[in-house]
Amino acid sequence: MTESLINPRENRRPAKNPGDEMLTLQEACRFLRVPEGTLRYWRHLGCGPRSFKIGRHVRYWRTDLILWLTEQTNRPQDRR
Repeated sequence: MTESLINPRENRRPAKNPGDEMLTLQEACRFLRVPEGTLRYWRHLGCGPRSFKIGRHVRYWRTDLILWLTEQTNRPQDRR
């Protein structure tokens, strides 16, 4: 047997990028600095950052929040 098959640490995946951190709804709200109700409403409308469910719990990837913020920053402003 090779060393990598004996030692389970050798088979571990490389460390994740810090941007790949999974966030709860509350953590995402703190990151975006919006009330929880606002993020829930955006999710209901389908206009907020991409989210997913694990069981009955809503989660967000930090990179998706950053991408969504970038899109919001770069979109044209409404002229009224």
